Amino acid sequence: MWFGVAISILLFGNVLTKETEPRVVVTAQGPVRGYRDPNEDIFVFYGIPYATAPTGTQRFKAPLPPPKWSDLLDAVDQDIICPQIAAYDFIPKTKTMQEDCLIANVYVPETSKKNLPVVVYVHGGGFMIGHGNMLTPKKLVNSKKIIAVTFNYRLGAHGFLCLGTEDIPGNSGMKDQVALLRWVKQNIESFGGNPHDVTISGQSAGAASVALLMISKMAKGLFNKVIPESGDSLSPFSVQVNPIHNAKEYAKLLGFVDSSDISDLETFYKNASYEFIQSGNVLYRTDNVFLLAPCVERDIGEERFFEEDPLSILERGDFENLPILLGFDNMEGLMRIDIFDQWKDKMNTNFKEFIPPDLEFSNDEEMYDIAKTIKKMYFNDEPVTNDSILSYINYFTDTMFACPALRTIKYLLKAGNNHVYLYEYSYIDESVPMIPHTKVRGANHCAQSATLFDGINITHLDESDISRSLRNWKKTMRGIWLNFITTGKPEYYDIPKWLPVRDYGSPYMALKEGSELKESLLKDRCLFWEEIYKKYYKRPVPPSRTTHNRVDL
Repeated sequence: MWFGVAISILLFGNVLTKETEPRVVVTAQGPVRGYRDPNEDIFVFYGIPYATAPTGTQRFKAPLPPPKWSDLLDAVDQDIICPQIAAYDFIPKTKTMQEDCLIANVYVPETSKKNLPVVVYVHGGGFMIGHGNMLTPKKLVNSKKIIAVTFNYRLGAHGFLCLGTEDIPGNSGMKDQVALLRWVKQNIESFGGNPHDVTISGQSAGAASVALLMISKMAKGLFNKVIPESGDSLSPFSVQVNPIHNAKEYAKLLGFVDSSDISDLETFYKNASYEFIQSGNVLYRTDNVFLLAPCVERDIGEERFFEEDPLSILERGDFENLPILLGFDNMEGLMRIDIFDQWKDKMNTNFKEFIPPDLEFSNDEEMYDIAKTIKKMYFNDEPVTNDSILSYINYFTDTMFACPALRTIKYLLKAGNNHVYLYEYSYIDESVPMIPHTKVRGANHCAQSATLFDGINITHLDESDISRSLRNWKKTMRGIWLNFITTGKPEYYDIPKWLPVRDYGSPYMALKEGSELKESLLKDRCLFWEEIYKKYYKRPVPPSRTTHNRVDL
């Protein structure tokens, strides 16, 4: 089977060296053999099946139990990833896409200690792209304080198409994540980890995922600390507002002739090849959603990830109050800098295209008025030009990441959570390029994650080539995160005492060279959005019921 067979020692030579030293662990599915990493003092177990992804016409359903085996599974990296847009730069061409892609990677330090805290890392990528080892936690694990787990989950239509039918109920990608956490609960003790001390962490869509896991009844009791990095449950891209509408719009991108008959839509998706289904590129939409994301599910008699929208759950405080380390970068909107030249003209001709899709207006005139108000807030009634590029960045920082996170904090505090630690990450190194048309540098989307983990390097330099200050900064950031994972408090010797949030955006840690505990993070900008969302927020709804097979839109 794809998950491997025992590899002969002859492949490694007649004598095992320290670099190829193996370690065998017995899981509930069968024995696995991992190997010592050649660069770090850790053992890595790659490609362990934690669940089985259904395939063919059943590919949109919840994950099935993992396979079992009696022979030794050689846990080596086979570069397996879930189906996704193949052309994306972050995905090496060496990776192999396949529908049955649900694998976990376990990173274990070389230590005699047992019962170590565990961190499970959820990769980002807009719910459309990415894989478990896009970022790796090798240096964090080499601290010998924690065990880490990364994993694949289904993406795009495979993971997030949501029709509310028996065969396409929705949220299969989120159910994959829950299946992984259940696998960790059952198996991590065999690797030396503590199944009762699990932190979930993620970046971008992975951050939105862990924020959603925190309020999902399906995931309750599977973790006890949360670290969303640059993403939130109330971010506009986190949950589909109208799943049927999105499914039809994505189908149009694939050439499907529009039909009001949901059976036709379902048949189209079920019978298309997985390569074809993933060919729709929605990464650059002016409304900054990716169409296919988590959804509120209809009740079809099966376990649901979400029975109602996240805001309703947050308003009622119907979730566990867990320690949460939550934050974003000071210039998250830099993720849209490469299309500034195209989008500045669109902003000048039709700004309403850029309004977040989780806002709803009674008529076009009302939408136009709000669009005008928003544009005035950020661009002072002036045209969007090269001179206003920083305002352009602020707009996307606020709408996609910063202000949704601060809205969530308001509800966490109302629910009595006094273990919310907020930060704004603004560390920059001289290797970070200047923003075009300025002499300013800023921390791009998920810059904190790139500092913490191995894999994507925001400096484009090898670890050995970076400056001493950046090397020391990486050490500080890893120290902060490790302390939160192990104690629930983000403490480190060379930053000020970090107090939990007590009010809207206050206090927060400005994470930078010479970190400071400060007050009122983005207060004016986010209170502006608070007033808009109070009046115009459109709550996500489950897929519409059908009458005579026709969709009630």
